[in-house]
Amino acid sequence: MAAEFEPVEISIGLYRIQAELARTPEAREQGLMFRKSMPAGRGMLFAFPQSGYICMWMKNTDIPLSAAFMDASGTIINIEDMQPQTEANHCGAKATAYVLEMNAGWFKQHRIGPGQRISGLETLPRAR
Repeated sequence: MAAEFEPVEISIGLYRIQAELARTPEAREQGLMFRKSMPAGRGMLFAFPQSGYICMWMKNTDIPLSAAFMDASGTIINIEDMQPQTEANHCGAKATAYVLEMNAGWFKQHRIGPGQRISGLETLPRAR
């Protein structure tokens, strides 16, 4: 059975992002696997029940992505570019509570980097 993702809106500075929220173990495990594309300005937001050492990989994922690893306040710790169909680990540099995946290069194109804060996370349903 496919995981369910809740639509949420978050923002970084002037940019609004329509994201799918992966807040359950099943949704986080599935992520963007098996999708062939993602519309511009859209993303997938992974929410974890507690901060920790979080790594992502691209097994069965066909879309090149950039992932912003964030702390519990929504501040970006680091951003990693990820290539499709690989099992290489991409990890947060510190304790991570959220990861936002966008199309590859999105953060760089919008001049978004470590230290910037993503707004709207405080209103999200709690991760399980």
